[in-house]
Amino acid sequence: MTYRQFLPALVLLAACSATTPSVADPGGSQWTFVLIDGQPPVSSKTSLSLREGRIGANLGCNGMGGDLKIEHGRLITGPIISTQMYCDGLMEQERVVAELLQAKPLFFIEGDRMLIHSDKHMVELVKKKD
Repeated sequence: MTYRQFLPALVLLAACSATTPSVADPGGSQWTFVLIDGQPPVSSKTSLSLREGRIGANLGCNGMGGDLKIEHGRLITGPIISTQMYCDGLMEQERVVAELLQAKPLFFIEGDRMLIHSDKHMVELVKKKD
């Protein structure tokens, strides 16, 4: 099942569950990538951080980040800037996440899980324990 096929199923499942996803403000939180376009991350050292006005991500090699506003359940980012080191096997997932974050994606939070998706890409994250 591709992530595009998975998304409607997730929405349907959420509608049937006792707790529906919310668009709670994720500000000040740290997350770990679980799925990137339906695939597990290549690196076990991934992160997404959301702070007041800033977003940052790392897929195990290059860091990326930019300005952040949250509007109507969307993550609105300024230009995403990134370091540019060559990282064998990681660069495709870095490209996907950069494209996703620049696409004004929708996000949903349910418990300790967050789903971020655009028309082309989707990621699932789990909240880091303090």
